Amino acid sequence: MRLITVKMPEIYVEGLDELVKIGRYSSRSEVIRVAIRDLLKKELWISESEFS
Repeated sequence: MRLITVKMPEIYVEGLDELVKIGRYSSRSEVIRVAIRDLLKKELWISESEFS
């Protein structure tokens, strides 16, 4: 995996921490990876397959 740095509002970080705290995800990184994967599926990957 590649390491990137992202700036985000404190309220987003608090939300990430809450998801980790309640045990839904193991780390902030996991939450972010899942969110990005889901966004790409919705916005890019599925849209491309509709035109293939």
